[in-house]
Amino acid sequence: MAKRMILMLAVAAAFIAALGFVKFRQVKAAMAVYASFQPPPEAVTTIVAREERWPATLAAIGTVAAVRGVTVSADLPGIVEAIAFSSGQAVKEGEVLVQLDTRQERAQLTAAEAQRDLSHSNLERMRSLTADRIVAQAEFDQAEAANKTAEANTGEIRATIGRKTIRAPFTGVLGLRQVNLGQYLTGGAPIVSLQSMSPIYVNFSVPQQQVARLKVGTPVGVVTEDARARTSGRVTAIDSVVDQGTRNAQVQATFPNADGKLRPGMFVQATAALGTSAAVVTLPASAINYAPFGDSVFVVADLKSPAGATYRGVAQRFVKLGDARGDQIAVLSGVKAGDEVVTSGVFKLRNGAAVQVNNTVQPSNDPAPKVEDR
Repeated sequence: MAKRMILMLAVAAAFIAALGFVKFRQVKAAMAVYASFQPPPEAVTTIVAREERWPATLAAIGTVAAVRGVTVSADLPGIVEAIAFSSGQAVKEGEVLVQLDTRQERAQLTAAEAQRDLSHSNLERMRSLTADRIVAQAEFDQAEAANKTAEANTGEIRATIGRKTIRAPFTGVLGLRQVNLGQYLTGGAPIVSLQSMSPIYVNFSVPQQQVARLKVGTPVGVVTEDARARTSGRVTAIDSVVDQGTRNAQVQATFPNADGKLRPGMFVQATAALGTSAAVVTLPASAINYAPFGDSVFVVADLKSPAGATYRGVAQRFVKLGDARGDQIAVLSGVKAGDEVVTSGVFKLRNGAAVQVNNTVQPSNDPAPKVEDR
């Protein structure tokens, strides 16, 4: 019985050992296959980096402001008798906008003019009597003072009537009308905004380190957010004070704006030309792999696998970026002219990954792209 038990245990041990050996061989073979496995190459597009000379520029976000802009308001209280403008209308300096009711003032003017004429006649009569020494000089002085008072009263009423005729203080474009016929206006009540559209200002801030590079007369170009308006102007003023909170200085540029596309309050991208140029390597913005630990690109090159085989792969290089211009971005270091750089598909790459280049369709690389959806 004991011999049979020992025999069975020996047979079981041999079977388990044989099974373990077989499994060991299978696992070893699978590990060898996995170690020799090469993932398929990733499809990418590439571009050969080239060196260009870019003019030195200073970019900033600007705000459009009118050279002259006011809210036209009522000088004196009164009832709106006539409205001589439409919302959004272009007007010239001196054009009548609103006429307030002046019937009471005109009646007062008639009475004042009659009193003025009477005082003037009395003064002339006193003048001749004084020359003949019939009346005293004191009586003549009183008549003269009464005449001047009547003249002043007449002028005051005329001025009041004039102030109730509200005119455009300068040439510009009106905003939305804020009054209606028959409405009673208090003194200072707003009527309509008036903005001078040509020329027009663009105000923007620059860091204190860059202020010295700007001067009055520096060319400045602006483009709106939708790229539908582009125009050129020049710096006309630089603030003498640097903001203590932001360490920025305000710069003001003036633009002709003959077409009126720039409107007060708009945000624009301002670019000041500093007059010098520098050699930079340019790449499409899609080639940059942005990351918190540093920006990088992938350069295509001939690499060697652990087995010694040569294949087309990518090497990751960290780069220092400069200014952007349209779809392009300047690379200050990390890439040299002639390097073949991946322009699309960078998000799926890693250092040493195999790639297959297919440049049938290339990402945009236009230094001055235009809005297509207009």
